[in-house]
Amino acid sequence: MLVPNGRVIMISGANRGIGSAIAKRLNAAGYRLSLGARDLSSLATLTDEWNTKNFLKAHYEAEDVASHRTWIDKTVNKFGRLDGLINNAGMAARVTVEDADDGTLDRMWEVNVKGPLSMVREALPHLRRSGAGRVVNIASLAGKIVYDAGIGYSMTKFAAVALSHATRHAGWADGVRCTALCPGYVATDMTQAIESFPRKDMTKPEDIAEVVTTVLALSNSASIAEVTINCRDEPMV
Repeated sequence: MLVPNGRVIMISGANRGIGSAIAKRLNAAGYRLSLGARDLSSLATLTDEWNTKNFLKAHYEAEDVASHRTWIDKTVNKFGRLDGLINNAGMAARVTVEDADDGTLDRMWEVNVKGPLSMVREALPHLRRSGAGRVVNIASLAGKIVYDAGIGYSMTKFAAVALSHATRHAGWADGVRCTALCPGYVATDMTQAIESFPRKDMTKPEDIAEVVTTVLALSNSASIAEVTINCRDEPMV
């Protein structure tokens, strides 16, 4: 198991939902954290009682590659190292096979796929130097199963799973390990409007955070490529 003390982890979309739960859990575990969000003020309550030596807040805009480079540079300048990247920020919108307007799909592609890909590219040199670098991509069961004609979100999450496997191959020889986390419904603001499944039965963000903590702590010889997390009896996984 890897000891968390001193290890530096970046988390995108750390201001709410799954990202916030992961940040709280990793802070409690002793990691130093670099938290990315579009609105830095939204991170204030999360870090109120944290030691300022142990965290950094930075602007992250999935569609702005320059913000990715700046965030990573700030992280390495503050802490002198980078050991893990959690690509959590994402968006969901319904786009079906028959929708003719690709604007929403293009934006989901930028946020859910190209943003994480850009972050991986920028982070890999530092993760290789760590010798035990970790990447966790928050994908979805929608990246494993297509439930209906709502193909847009699933397309991006299937791609996020593919990115995870490609990242694992790219960094393996230098100790970089990558995991795709594929949960079903999680009780966050993103699923607030879901009426087809009881909110009380959805996976809690804190459970996702616990899985992430475990994945980060595993040694290089115990890599987990994918984790599917079910809150109901799924037909395939």
